[in-house]
Amino acid sequence: MVASEVKALAEQTAKATGEISQQIQSIQEATRQSVSTIEEIGTTISSVNEIATAIAAAVEQQGMATAEISRNIQQAALGAQQVSVNITGVSEAAAETGQTATRLLGSADQLAQQSTALRAQAEELFVAIRAS
Repeated sequence: MVASEVKALAEQTAKATGEISQQIQSIQEATRQSVSTIEEIGTTISSVNEIATAIAAAVEQQGMATAEISRNIQQAALGAQQVSVNITGVSEAAAETGQTATRLLGSADQLAQQSTALRAQAEELFVAIRAS
């Protein structure tokens, strides 16, 4: 009976060893699949990182472009303000010139009247001198 029990134990041990071997193979296959999945996750993370870097660069460029546009708008506003000041100055100078021209025209009219009166008096004087 001892030999049959040893034989039975040997068969059970062989069967258990086969089952353990199959479980080890299953674990190894699951480990290979896990490694493959982890590698794919790493690749995906790298892709996401590249995309995030590109987005950050684009946002930075957009920020710089917006700042440049803002500076240009400020310069244009200052230029427009200066043009407005210059136009006001030109308008004031034109008004003063108009007033001066009006006064000069009045003075010229008075001078013409005085010249006409002086000519008339001179002619009267010459007539009186010739008559005497």
